[in-house]
Amino acid sequence: MTTLSKIEGALPLPVTVDDILAARARISGAIVRTPTLVSKTLSAMLGASVYLKFENLQFTAAYKERGALNRLTLLGESARQKGVIAASAGNHAQGLAYHGARLGVPVTIVMPTTTPTVKVMQTEGHGATVVLHGEKFDDAYAHARMLEQERGLTFVHPFDEPDIIAGQGTVALEMLEDAPDIDTLVIPIGGGGLFSGMGTAARAMKPDMRLIGVQAELYPSMYDVLKGASLACDGDTLAEGIAVKEPGLLTRRFVERLADDIVLVSERSLEQAVSLLLQIEKTVVEGAGAAGLAALLEHKALFAGRTVGLVLCGGNIDTRLLANVLLRDLARSGRLARLRIILQDRPGALFAIARIFDQQGVNILELSHQRIFTNLPAKGLSLDVECETRDAAHLERLIAAIGAAGYEVSPVELA
Repeated sequence: MTTLSKIEGALPLPVTVDDILAARARISGAIVRTPTLVSKTLSAMLGASVYLKFENLQFTAAYKERGALNRLTLLGESARQKGVIAASAGNHAQGLAYHGARLGVPVTIVMPTTTPTVKVMQTEGHGATVVLHGEKFDDAYAHARMLEQERGLTFVHPFDEPDIIAGQGTVALEMLEDAPDIDTLVIPIGGGGLFSGMGTAARAMKPDMRLIGVQAELYPSMYDVLKGASLACDGDTLAEGIAVKEPGLLTRRFVERLADDIVLVSERSLEQAVSLLLQIEKTVVEGAGAAGLAALLEHKALFAGRTVGLVLCGGNIDTRLLANVLLRDLARSGRLARLRIILQDRPGALFAIARIFDQQGVNILELSHQRIFTNLPAKGLSLDVECETRDAAHLERLIAAIGAAGYEVSPVELA
């Protein structure tokens, strides 16, 4: 540990539970006091008592409103009139834009030119001025800091500011008031603002609270800080809301002081968690919002027998991406399958195969033949059948029946 790290480790953290209580008083009535509810089905499935905090029910569908609003309410009159600026392509942009418009504070958001049009339109729809600049977030961030100086605006960081952290901490106040039996909080970490605020509030209310951070395997930036590791941070993760390559300098102090552990979750677990929350709780959650449940799915033994609180921190997921996730989960569970069957190209061959599907009670969704681009003999053909089954066991019975009828059959597997 460097001398600077030792000094920082000895300093008191710049946000206390009193700051979080004050933040709650400021933002009360302007944000949704979202419910904290026990999930009986997930609890039975995971061997733990699982409580869910539905922050995806905020007006902009994410907890980020809390910190943004707290920061805006603390601006001086001159700063309010000139306005604020931020670099964000996600939930921070929308939370700041929405509450800026409510309070009459001009908001400018700088986004990379690669930002999906729907996110630009959503942010503009909340009354913000959007500036598109650069290919990557770092370019947008640098441009925002330049405009801050040029125009005399106030920069609002998405996570690395005390007022932002204090606002996010109000999530834990509500959770522990509504479900005081919670003994473990599982909190997604990107930049670390949510963990810092919630961890501070939770430890003040229950000093023995177990605090576990969660990051996507593709973006283990805070994990690297805490573990002294050097894992790569890159890739196309479903949890884009926590895909942060460089965690905050301030928030890492909170995480180092407060976290009992940080766990990593795979893309497959994130997909499964998003799908389960829709199927079981009938709630739409983005990848980052499902990270806590993904941790319980992937590290089940770590939470066995405990009373666990999860924050569904956001619900902003593209509908086409959500459809993709749901269909992939159906495929992995055996309820949707694509089978490749080798046939002889002769009359009645397709009928004979279709009869097996009928006998097994399997619904055929789509068929595709391949006669030309194949290494089979000229009289052979490859048939792909997309079908719908009841479960994995039903699919296995179908495959066995096709094989017993003398056909070569294999499932086309997902990555």
